[in-house]
Amino acid sequence: VQLQASGGGLVQPGGSLRLSCTASGNIHRINTMGWHRQPPGKQRELVASKTTSGTTNYADSVKGRFAISLDGAKNTVYLQMNSLEPEDTAVYYCYADVLEFNVGARTYWGQGTLVTVSS
Repeated sequence: VQLQASGGGLVQPGGSLRLSCTASGNIHRINTMGWHRQPPGKQRELVASKTTSGTTNYADSVKGRFAISLDGAKNTVYLQMNSLEPEDTAVYYCYADVLEFNVGARTYWGQGTLVTVSS
């Protein structure tokens, strides 16, 4: 299973970006997709996640500013980021909890996409 993320870049404070991440490969079913981030010099943290049944989870720091959506038919997760702040600067990693054919359940990670919020 491979996860391909895109959409990062440089944006000014108050601006918006949309990240996307698509999973492909030996996928029987995806249970959850989401995003973590790792700010410079800090540990990786959960940003948002969504199950295919619709349950969402957000970090307190992004509630009301970020929105996660999941297209199950395309195995794609999106993260709409609005009102971006310099503190949102980080490498963003997507992940997927995948049930593979003949293998079982496993978590896969994307390669990371850099989001820089700066004037």
